Amino acid sequence: MALINALPATTYAQARDTGFHIYLCLGQSNMEGNARFEPQDTTVDSRFQVMAAVDFPALNRTMGNWYTAKPPLCRSRTGLTPADYFGREMLAHLPAHNRVGVINVAVGGCKIELFDKDNYSSYVAAAPDWLKNTAREYEGNPYARLVAMAKLAQQDGVIKGILLHQGESNTNDSTWPAKVNMVYENLLHDLGLNAAQVPLLAGEVVHKEQNGVCAGMNGIIATLPQVIPTAHVISSKGCAVAGDRLHFSAEGTRTLGARYAATMLSLLGYTSTHTTATGPVTGYTNPAHR
Repeated sequence: MALINALPATTYAQARDTGFHIYLCLGQSNMEGNARFEPQDTTVDSRFQVMAAVDFPALNRTMGNWYTAKPPLCRSRTGLTPADYFGREMLAHLPAHNRVGVINVAVGGCKIELFDKDNYSSYVAAAPDWLKNTAREYEGNPYARLVAMAKLAQQDGVIKGILLHQGESNTNDSTWPAKVNMVYENLLHDLGLNAAQVPLLAGEVVHKEQNGVCAGMNGIIATLPQVIPTAHVISSKGCAVAGDRLHFSAEGTRTLGARYAATMLSLLGYTSTHTTATGPVTGYTNPAHR
């Protein structure tokens, strides 16, 4: 089986390892990895794995296989993503027998409509060429690619959550939470998942305190748990940003990723040494998720 062969023999347990926690990551440029990774980001525990969602010829990675999660995680020319430090922070607090795997399907500049499985084609058809070119790496349908990779991953471990960072391209769209809910519900249905066991973690865009260009979108993102009871918003307050005030710097990306993990660890019944920047985590806490 190709998935097994891609893993180092010392790290692979056996098919359907319940200690292998898998997270689906989707969104636009910050989730894709806009910040350049630095030498400190290239040392990675082999318990942190990424399933390649596209071929990475330059890195000898093949779509559908697991690899140690050394950046880039999304595509061969992308950078550091919150998923990088989400995985690191998770493993810093989970028992030694646990592994963490991520699948990252993200397209810079896209609206959430790109992940609408019923209407994505009309969105792509009207999109600029640069977005079409990126979508083409997923055969024009990033949602379908994410589902296909997730189904492969379910042979090896258990999907524990979904990480979203998207919204800049939907700024001022009051229907965004409903659109996100549709994507979330479709993922749950298509992968046979239970919302109570698979929370949605959605990160804020660059905060108003950092003069974020799209900071007004955070007010809409804040309403997401009203639409999706198992959604949790990850604060971007204080996360270092790039000069364009749309993207997080490498430092800010690390902080944001650790905050995603702090929230997820709390939901799993663990305590992170990293703050969520939002005070006590609210919502369900179910140790049975472990």
